[in-house]
Amino acid sequence: MSERTSYEAGTPSWVDIGVPDSDAAAAFYGALFGWDAVDMGPDAGGYGMFQLRGKDVAGFGPQQMPDVPPFWTVYVSVDDVDATSALVTEHGGTVVAPPMDVFESGRMAVYQDPSGTFISAWQPKEHIGCQLVNEPGSFGWNELAATDLGAARQFYTSVFGWGCADPADSPAAMFTVGDRLVCGAHAAGEGEFPAWSVWFSVADCDASTSKVSELGGSVIVLPNDMDFGRGAVVADPSGAVFGLATVSPEMMSE
Repeated sequence: MSERTSYEAGTPSWVDIGVPDSDAAAAFYGALFGWDAVDMGPDAGGYGMFQLRGKDVAGFGPQQMPDVPPFWTVYVSVDDVDATSALVTEHGGTVVAPPMDVFESGRMAVYQDPSGTFISAWQPKEHIGCQLVNEPGSFGWNELAATDLGAARQFYTSVFGWGCADPADSPAAMFTVGDRLVCGAHAAGEGEFPAWSVWFSVADCDASTSKVSELGGSVIVLPNDMDFGRGAVVADPSGAVFGLATVSPEMMSE
């Protein structure tokens, strides 16, 4: 289902990016994905929405950590962000930004897991998160590259209530909410930065990867065949890394 009006707790539901130049980001992502950038007004502190066909698909705002390259952030939908924050602390994580209200849109917090990887929680009110997912130009997947996969499994299943059927000694983990697959993790390879990656669906991975280069971005991993179809890892002109995924018809029908 591409259009969403709600998310079950534990589901990654929103992504956003802090950028040094909002106009440049709007131009790049608009040309790549067909997004429109909508400023949320003076009270929002420069935060805005990327939209596709008038539906919210991602957020953008001023870069908050100038000493760290821009990066895409994943938000997991929760019923009670204060209770989730207590679980983060209990299981060895760090609450970087404590629970706060975002107007009437919802309530959020920012965390680091025990390895230092960032992830955020979103308790929705008027804003549920992405209104379009899993179609070209929208959020389709997120994946953790973990320095200690076993510790990551323990932390995330404890904090967000995710299921994980993979054996403890597996080099990868697929996390579930109920019987739905919601995200994955793998042991970080040599030279791979430990972080949650955000993947956007595209109709043609090779063509979109070429477009990234034309628009001044960079290609980190060339398009190649993956379990889900065809994927590539790229970065926008500011250095923010993300994935491009063309899902095979066979996977979409499962």
